[in-house]
Amino acid sequence: MEPRFNLHANAIAASFAKRLNTASKVVNDSGLPAATYELVKIRASQINGCGYCTDMHTKDAAHAGETSVRLNLVAAWPESTVFTEAERAALALTEEATRIGDGRAVSDTVWQEVRKHYDDDQIAALIAAIAMINAWNRMNVIARTPAGDYVPGQWG
Repeated sequence: MEPRFNLHANAIAASFAKRLNTASKVVNDSGLPAATYELVKIRASQINGCGYCTDMHTKDAAHAGETSVRLNLVAAWPESTVFTEAERAALALTEEATRIGDGRAVSDTVWQEVRKHYDDDQIAALIAAIAMINAWNRMNVIARTPAGDYVPGQWG
């Protein structure tokens, strides 16, 4: 598939991406576990069909020490036993929040699980992380940014 648009070569798109990257530092410094943050980015990217982001975040997670078993099971997390209860709550929130365009909402059950495992700052970080990765996914899917060329550490 040919890319439609080079987001990295356009000044406006690059400026917007720079600001999204700056915003992600808030999440990085929030106390949300780094592994959870990567799982959220991977799962939302899978749901949205963003090959570029799925490739990037699975590579980043592996580079940070995430196991291949867990990475291979992110898409099947509800049937898997390799994720902690806290990670499962974050993945459930990611799933429901990413699918709000399908006429769904975040359920009270999922919200209660998130509240059980995360403090207010971590919840704010989860909400921000889900919003940001969905923005990245949409940009890359619209532009047809090709997957497969990302090298861990290349963007920061």
